[in-house]
Amino acid sequence: MSRSWTIIERRGKAMSRKLKPVSPGEMLAEEFLKPLGMSNYRLAKEIGVPAQRIGDIIAGRRGITADTDLRLCRFFGLSDGWWLRLQADHDTEIARVGLVKTLAKIKPWASSPGRKAAA
Repeated sequence: MSRSWTIIERRGKAMSRKLKPVSPGEMLAEEFLKPLGMSNYRLAKEIGVPAQRIGDIIAGRRGITADTDLRLCRFFGLSDGWWLRLQADHDTEIARVGLVKTLAKIKPWASSPGRKAAA
């Protein structure tokens, strides 16, 4: 969903720089609540969850759960799992950045010399 790279053109040269992945909370606040002029409290009441839960998601202190996903998807007319997929994409990108050196040392099993892929 979110991309961690952006290309910037400066004086005819393409440059890339890292951007922080967009969290589900940022997406909820900026792309859903703000355009509707809706408060965290109002959303919480509409979907039947504590306001603290919505506040924590937006602040990045809490991730999206299956329960919250189903409620948000129903309310905003999205397919079930939409918010969970966004959360998984976000978590994967954060992990990828944190594990870049470790992952570089891991050789895929099938491409290792003398190893055969499992049948």
